[in-house]
Amino acid sequence: MRLLLIRHGRTRANQDGVLDTAPPGPALTAAGRRQAAALVDALAGEDIGALYVSPLTRARMTAAPLSAALARRAVVRTGLRELEAGALEGSTAPEDIGRYAAVAAAWAAGRTGVPMPGAPSGAAFFRRFDGVVVEAAGCGAEVVALVTHGTAVRVWTAARTANVSVDFVLEHEVSNAGVVAVEGTPETGWHTVSWCGTALATDALSGTGGA
Repeated sequence: MRLLLIRHGRTRANQDGVLDTAPPGPALTAAGRRQAAALVDALAGEDIGALYVSPLTRARMTAAPLSAALARRAVVRTGLRELEAGALEGSTAPEDIGRYAAVAAAWAAGRTGVPMPGAPSGAAFFRRFDGVVVEAAGCGAEVVALVTHGTAVRVWTAARTANVSVDFVLEHEVSNAGVVAVEGTPETGWHTVSWCGTALATDALSGTGGA
């Protein structure tokens, strides 16, 4: 099957460099709403059979135009939330943003015991995100869209897809309303076929592989 991992559209927190992971979170900016609307045409060639979305406001707003165009209800799942920033929530300090990124990178490399201060563990993140992926894989659709968050997509793909490394995700962000396409099954494993419009080889990329 094919998973389309979609980052939400732009928010004011994105503009201002704020660690903003707590619910309900900010709404989309005008630019973010345009990005969400543009997903309808960008994904018109995909035979999307199901749509799942993070409960955070920005993700639900991003999913809304696609849900309307597909005439499919977006299924809200807390498992698609962003990695919680915990005690770092709301910070714009470079050292806090760097610490958040370092913990996320450790989790992507399989070191889920590295703590995010005041937040759930890396193991908890993978349990909840994997749970939604397994549900999506069992829903009967061949193509499923999941509207989620940038760091969550990068950490999950590095850890769970065979051809994307931690080094790759550290060097490649997921743009607002960017789409990462993944193919496979929970039983046989996954590989990333495209990253924000760029096709990827199915053999392993250079760098530290995911667990």
